[in-house]
Amino acid sequence: MNCYQAKAGELSKSWYVIDATDMVVGRLAAQIAPILMGKHRPTYTPHIDTGDFVIVTNVDKVVFTGKKWQQKTYQRYSGHPGGQKDEVAWKLFQRRPERILQLAVQRMMPKNKIGRHMLAKMKLYAGPQHPHQAQAPTPLDAIFGRPAPAGALYVPEPVAKPPRAARSKAQAESNAGTATAVAEPPAPPAEG
Repeated sequence: MNCYQAKAGELSKSWYVIDATDMVVGRLAAQIAPILMGKHRPTYTPHIDTGDFVIVTNVDKVVFTGKKWQQKTYQRYSGHPGGQKDEVAWKLFQRRPERILQLAVQRMMPKNKIGRHMLAKMKLYAGPQHPHQAQAPTPLDAIFGRPAPAGALYVPEPVAKPPRAARSKAQAESNAGTATAVAEPPAPPAEG
């Protein structure tokens, strides 16, 4: 049996649009990176770019949890002696709001040529408008949504679980019931 290996240019690229309003930066980046790499498809091939395009709107409305706006720093280096600069997250956000999400996704991508090529398929916009209407992008739910292999939106159904105390009590009763019960062999089937 042979494994499927995608060829360059063999797969059609889909376009997705995500609204980043009030989304946590890391969680949103963790959803965008696999789509750019193509890991949401069954035809994923590590050495071929099988990913899709992602348009992210309202990147100026992303949020951090905790005190990361004041505590998280970003470094850049010019290559010259004394050319290393540190910048706090809120200052970088004021200067270039799309850079916060771009760096988060970039650090989740492969660190090579193909990773840079994949990252170029992410389009970031500070407002709700984008110039890619001609590609007819599919809206993607930024919390739970994930594209299925066919490109349709897949949202898992939430499963209700009983409270932890009720579960442990029910498990204890079922374990006690099975320990005292004597297992009887099944009756032979009736011939007839």
